[in-house]
Amino acid sequence: MTNARRHQPNDKPETFWRSLQTFNVTRIVVAMVMLAYLSTQNKNEIWFSQLFTSAQTCSVYLLCAILFTLVTAYHRRHYMLQIVLPISVDIVAVSILYVGSGGAKGGLAILYLFPLAGAAILAPLLVALLFVSVATMVLLAETGYQILQSTPDISTMHAGLYGSAFFFSVLVINRLADKLIKQEELATQRGRDLRVQMDINRIAIKDMGDGLLVVDPVGTLIMANPAAERMLGLSLPDDEPRLKLGDSTLLAPIADALFAWESRVGDLPGTVSPIAGEAVFVTIKHTEDLGPDPAGMDWAGRRELVAHLKVRFAAVRMRDLSEYRAVIFLQDVSEIENQAQQLKLASMGRLTASIAHEVRNPLASISYASTLLSEEETNQSQERLLTIIDDNVARLNRMIEDILKLSRKAQRQLEPILLAPLLQDIVKDFRQTHAVAAESIALQVDAADRHQVWFDPLHLREVVANLLSNAVRYASGQPGGMRLHVMSNVAGRLELHVQDDGEPISPAVRAHLFEPFYTTSSKGTGLGLFLARELCLNNGALLDYEYRHDVHGQNSSHVSGRFVIAFAPDDPL
Repeated sequence: MTNARRHQPNDKPETFWRSLQTFNVTRIVVAMVMLAYLSTQNKNEIWFSQLFTSAQTCSVYLLCAILFTLVTAYHRRHYMLQIVLPISVDIVAVSILYVGSGGAKGGLAILYLFPLAGAAILAPLLVALLFVSVATMVLLAETGYQILQSTPDISTMHAGLYGSAFFFSVLVINRLADKLIKQEELATQRGRDLRVQMDINRIAIKDMGDGLLVVDPVGTLIMANPAAERMLGLSLPDDEPRLKLGDSTLLAPIADALFAWESRVGDLPGTVSPIAGEAVFVTIKHTEDLGPDPAGMDWAGRRELVAHLKVRFAAVRMRDLSEYRAVIFLQDVSEIENQAQQLKLASMGRLTASIAHEVRNPLASISYASTLLSEEETNQSQERLLTIIDDNVARLNRMIEDILKLSRKAQRQLEPILLAPLLQDIVKDFRQTHAVAAESIALQVDAADRHQVWFDPLHLREVVANLLSNAVRYASGQPGGMRLHVMSNVAGRLELHVQDDGEPISPAVRAHLFEPFYTTSSKGTGLGLFLARELCLNNGALLDYEYRHDVHGQNSSHVSGRFVIAFAPDDPL
């Protein structure tokens, strides 16, 4: 940008007006110093005839300086006029003082440097050189007049040296000022670009689908975008104190994963590049939080009461920071699971008609054959086998009806049932139909327990039988290898835990566990766990696979997996 363009009227940055105001204030100080200086001079023959004129000049100059300062403070328009007029007054006042003090002998020629330096800084180069030319012409004219008056010890060398020094100083100061102005304009432009980029980043972070948390090395939450607040059910006003992940029961799984990642990463080098880590899966369960945390909980609108999150970590350590910042990326896997299920539900809907036709017809034949056999003379063992056949035919028919009801969004059973007797009957029936040793399934429930749940009994029977069938494949077969127990979580919600002593399901498999048609067994259909979960949802309950720490002894523990059915606390409707 050229000087001419920079100094167009009414197009000046705030910096130029501040510099002009500083220059005006300096002019007041110079005028006051000159007035005091000339008032204390000895009244010799040279100064006697000029003293009154010099004092008057300084007084008028001081009033003009005050006036220029007030105009600049309250009328920031006509920038060039507010430069040219005051500097012209400076040149006139300094010329009067210079001539009145006896010219070169008075030693006041140095006062020209003040207005000329101001012109070099604030005005274009041509304007500054014009003022230098005027000041030099005054010096030469006064020296020529003294020579014509035959004044002794007068030489044009002083005027020439002052003029050359003024020209050189103005040129150097103007070039330096122009360079500084360009650097300031560049810094201003970069600052503007940075603010625009920050606004864009803020919009992108606010609207991004993935959650984003920024924490310090000890887990103190510095920032959370809206997506993270929605995933975690957090509400973090700006005036609230900073929350530590480890202090919140809700966020404890994320804190544990963060500290485990930090221990693997170790000492981070001083770098501006992010250091990323592998993804881990955590479960956020808001029912385990009683609400003492400073962060408010807001889980309204969530389909599920548990959030399964895929968590990735990245660390950024700036060279000018004593500690790094950890960036936590959150992806709601449960939402992805739901989307995948919705896509596969369309294909399952097309299969239901063929299932009803292809499966019901063979079942009808089996049921008819069982009826014919029961009419013949049979012994007690054969009657038991026929009973098992009839029961399983009825159960398969019920399963087909459940599939059809799921596709039609069937109504739920709304009568509460006693949980303990039903579980005992389910386990007893499962032992008989699957030829499982009685001691291999441990049911930890009291027959006198009067807990009631809002669940269709046939649906619950189907769900528990499905989970036990899954457990049989992985349990060791030892006594107590499969366990069922009922407990209440800290929020008072009744839960049924079904687990085995086999290896827990890996997080990679866990991410797809409840998807329809997903199976790790060559003999499975991939519909069992999906149907079990949908049956739970239809009854207002939640089926999930969770990792828990089982404590053995005082100091030893290991992680085990289990299926957890969280029953509806009240009427699911």
